[in-house]
Amino acid sequence: MKLSAIFLLLSAVALGEVRSLTLRQALDQALAQNPDLLLARLDQQKARQQVTITRDPFIPKIFAGSGAAWTTGFPNSIEGSAPSIIQVRTQMAIFNRPLRYQVAQAGEAARGAGVDIARRQEEVIYRVASLYLAAEQATRGLDAARRQAASLQRMRELMEQRVAEGRELPIEVKKANLAVMRANQNLQVLSQDLLNAESALTLALGMAAEDRVQVIVEERAPLQVGESEEASIERALESSNELKRLQSDMQVKMLEVKSYQAERLPRVNLVAQYSLFAKYNFQDYFARFQRNNAQLGASIEMPLLVGRAGTARVSQTQADIAKLRVEVGRTRARITTDLRNSYQNLRRAESAREVARADLDVVREELSISLAQMDEGRLPLAKVEEVRARENEKWLAYYETQHIAELARLNVLRQTGTLEAALR
Repeated sequence: MKLSAIFLLLSAVALGEVRSLTLRQALDQALAQNPDLLLARLDQQKARQQVTITRDPFIPKIFAGSGAAWTTGFPNSIEGSAPSIIQVRTQMAIFNRPLRYQVAQAGEAARGAGVDIARRQEEVIYRVASLYLAAEQATRGLDAARRQAASLQRMRELMEQRVAEGRELPIEVKKANLAVMRANQNLQVLSQDLLNAESALTLALGMAAEDRVQVIVEERAPLQVGESEEASIERALESSNELKRLQSDMQVKMLEVKSYQAERLPRVNLVAQYSLFAKYNFQDYFARFQRNNAQLGASIEMPLLVGRAGTARVSQTQADIAKLRVEVGRTRARITTDLRNSYQNLRRAESAREVARADLDVVREELSISLAQMDEGRLPLAKVEEVRARENEKWLAYYETQHIAELARLNVLRQTGTLEAALR
């Protein structure tokens, strides 16, 4: 008994956790645990710390130390200056224009990392929503396929009965059996599609591979695109994180050019030092002795000949800026073209969904008529089951076109940067 209980427990652990989530819950979990988003946030942390590292030369630093050594002759320290019991030094850049531009570069790079997070978040939301809708559509399709298989099974039984009574040819049983086999095969395909969609959704949510996510099928209002095509294009160009990232990269390169050009400017560093001398080292050598000694000032470094490397680096960076400008133009054109194509696909998908819905309504009305005729004894049950099977087939077709239309709306909202707001 104990062994059986342990076996069941281990089996449950091996199977992992099964969680049922709504679309909004799935999006919340993805924003919290998606591996791509976590990596992007870590990159942003590194970029922020790089700003602190680059600004470090402008932060005063103080060092203190002491030591002792055996001396012969005139008292010198290891560095050649007079020895001290305690020495305190500080260092800091006061004016260094190239370093200032490097700090600005690091700050702009950190801002670009924030844009990367926003872009990655849009991609994750779109992927999770697409996978969730795919799993939802597979669930609906699987239910319809089960109903269709049950109807075809009843049709086969009725056909076998009619053949046994001599009212139908034996080939009709073979046809009915073939229809059942096709329905069962379709069930297997849809079951595998559902499993694949749930597995992909589980990984996108940052859960373990042995876990499983089940979607909660719910009726939702269709996502509203709202704006006209031209207004959506303007919004997409304005809110595109891809364009913002390119503009940030361009700004970094411009600051890099200024940093190279500033190499000709003077540099000023803080000079500050305090030393506490030992009396016994100096009283025998100097008539006048001061034990506390300090210096405070600035060191100025003026570049005279800086070579041609800086000019070459400026030319290289300006070429990179020109390439980024070309990339910005190409990206703007691609965004416009992709959005126009997405609107065309949306209109095509909506039209197909309306046709599929009309086709379904016709078959449903036909089924209602068939049921009424069967109640009156004017239509056999086999014919009713045949119409019912066709109704389930139309449901499958409608679910498919509905899914395609939802994906088309998702794609339009993703490109305009309004997907997250629409889903919430």
